[in-house]
Amino acid sequence: MILKRSGGIILHYKIGIDVGSTTLKTVILNEKNEIIEKSYQRHFSKVREMTLNHFKSLKELLQGKKFKLAITGSAGLGISKDYGIPFVQEVFSTAGAVKKCYPQTDIVIELGGEDAKILFLQGSIEERMNGTCAGGTGAFIDQMASLLDMDVSELDKISFAHERIYPIASRCGVFAKTDVQPLLNQGAKKADIAASIYQAVVEQTITGLAQGRAIKGTVLFLGGPLYFLKGLQERFVEVLKLSKEKAIFPELAPYFVALGSAYFADTTKEEFEYDEVVQLLSQKKERKVENLQKPLFSSEKEYEIFLKRHQKINVPTRDITTYSGKAYLGLDSGSTTIKVVLLDEEANILYRYYSSSKGNPVSLFLEQLKKIRKLCGEELMQTAFGVDIGIVETIAHYTAAKHFNPDVDFIIDIGGQDIKCFHIKDGAIDSIVLNEACSSGCGSFLETFAKSLGYSVQDFAKKAIFSKSPAELGSRCTVFMNSSVKQAQKDGAEIEDISAGLARSVIKNAIFKVIRARDVDDLGKNIVVQGGTFLNDAVLRSFEQEIGREVLRPEISELMGAYGAALYGKKIQKEKSKLL
Repeated sequence: MILKRSGGIILHYKIGIDVGSTTLKTVILNEKNEIIEKSYQRHFSKVREMTLNHFKSLKELLQGKKFKLAITGSAGLGISKDYGIPFVQEVFSTAGAVKKCYPQTDIVIELGGEDAKILFLQGSIEERMNGTCAGGTGAFIDQMASLLDMDVSELDKISFAHERIYPIASRCGVFAKTDVQPLLNQGAKKADIAASIYQAVVEQTITGLAQGRAIKGTVLFLGGPLYFLKGLQERFVEVLKLSKEKAIFPELAPYFVALGSAYFADTTKEEFEYDEVVQLLSQKKERKVENLQKPLFSSEKEYEIFLKRHQKINVPTRDITTYSGKAYLGLDSGSTTIKVVLLDEEANILYRYYSSSKGNPVSLFLEQLKKIRKLCGEELMQTAFGVDIGIVETIAHYTAAKHFNPDVDFIIDIGGQDIKCFHIKDGAIDSIVLNEACSSGCGSFLETFAKSLGYSVQDFAKKAIFSKSPAELGSRCTVFMNSSVKQAQKDGAEIEDISAGLARSVIKNAIFKVIRARDVDDLGKNIVVQGGTFLNDAVLRSFEQEIGREVLRPEISELMGAYGAALYGKKIQKEKSKLL
């Protein structure tokens, strides 16, 4: 924006835009390099639309004027290429802002939604960032807060009341739940768990990013998580043993990279006008989408036939309030959910319950037992239950699968964060395969993407069914898959294509990374699929397409562990339950 002429030099407003992995930040500087406008918002992968909408909101400030403009960030390069906006690499943008605002800085630690970086400024500039794992980022903290059934601000608040720190894996964001869940089950204080989650982030930064290089001197902390989460700030300062003078948490931390981009804009020659930028960003760039896959269903009729085939495998239900006789209870505490099934003598379902464990499975189970007691009446409760046996979950799942198909020779169960595969031989479990180092391809994987794109899990799954061109997205870390999703969107993929592509990713991850199957015969001929993730018709269809074979999915797919436990209890029944 041309403001005035001083000594023959034209002074401009400068606009810096930082399009990160999950957020859009902007900073506008006046002729004195004073910030006159700044913004911070999530873009939900709708990068161009959000950038356009924000510019439209600046109409009163910018219309009819000229300004200089530069863009940076992990998702900013695409906009730069499409619309001819000057681009500056994040390292230079950050270093430029640091040099102007905090020249005493030795090291910059920046945590974003999915990105984590350390910038060493002593001597030659060196940057280190996360490459294959997104543990220790904002998304990691979001996932942990969800597990504790609270928002991030609540998690941050209670972290200050911690009394001890527990070891929590700082690698895969979903696998860290494996450490958190037992702590919750054992009654650990949520305040201690919250602080331990922050500790995991700090350790991931030190070990995963610094990789042995000392973090000393004056450290500048940037990025949304390190600005908004005061408990995280406390953990970094304590672990790194930094004094108040050596630990800098600037008020502009969320906008700092955008600020550097605005400084860089001042060095460019091109000038822009408001109407020009709005017109540019209003043009949706059409690109040829590469690596398209075969649709899940070619027509609605084909989908209807698919549904009818799988709807045949159901379990009759009976009214619990009118039933009289013995009953058998199965309880299943999974990685992210709890399941309860109550059966009658003929294995009909009297009661069923499926819910997120909400970080407190024990109290939820107790709540359900009380509800069943109320529904059944005291007399039934005192004589009915023969559930005093703890069995390995694989036995429970096999017991349930065998009930529906006595000839079952392969079972695959995809849950919230676990993938379990069992080979059955001569009526017994012959071998077991589990996911070990990564939980991409589980229920949490799909849930994360659905939420990040602004959809419920159910609506997101429905979108996939009639995708004409499922996107080829590969199968990587849950959070890092966002890069593949963003690229597919830039190339013209719609939400339907993304959802279908992710369903395929789940299956390819299970078959080729977990099972490591050489061909379809490695799986078996009588296959039963289980777990809540297989309630997603797109995932089920992808599995059948990938192996070229029809499989059996019971209507109670998500309850199979509890159903199998109840069946096992029926088989080895006792006169009276110790639960009473």
